[in-house]
Amino acid sequence: MQDAVLAMLAKEPSHGYELRARLRRSLGPFGEPMNPGQIYVTLSRLEKAGLVVCERVAEKPDRKVYAVTPAGQERVAAWLTEVGWPKPDLVEFHLKLVAAAASRLADPVQLIGAQRRELLRTLREAQQSALSEPPDSPASALLEGVVLRLQADLRWLDACERGSAQRPSSQRRNESEDV
Repeated sequence: MQDAVLAMLAKEPSHGYELRARLRRSLGPFGEPMNPGQIYVTLSRLEKAGLVVCERVAEKPDRKVYAVTPAGQERVAAWLTEVGWPKPDLVEFHLKLVAAAASRLADPVQLIGAQRRELLRTLREAQQSALSEPPDSPASALLEGVVLRLQADLRWLDACERGSAQRPSSQRRNESEDV
């Protein structure tokens, strides 16, 4: 969550309510249960870590606007290029793609490609391990599950890539406004 918030702030400074609304729009039904307090706790932690700065709005002194610091920019850039497996978080990866497109800090297609390369490498290793394991071994079912999971994740990446390519540029612009 922290990295997604940072990426949204990398696009433009914002206050907590706006950030929550953009996150909810980006996540669709997965964003509905998001507690408003989560955003403010996250912003507070990011501020303490020196990754964002906070300024009060002159017209509305009770409203704070947050902006990413250079250290926060570095963290977002690192997050966008990070490849996640063996436990990929689909929601986080989706946010990473949306944030990359909106902030223009990374190319979503390149992120998908990097994730695909890592999954393919891991799949090859799992398949080799599965082939070297005796069929009656207790680990053979686990290895088969790992292979099936990796294959499913690769199909999902294909869908992500198709979805990015098929969206009209006007829709991609609207998504960029959300993040």
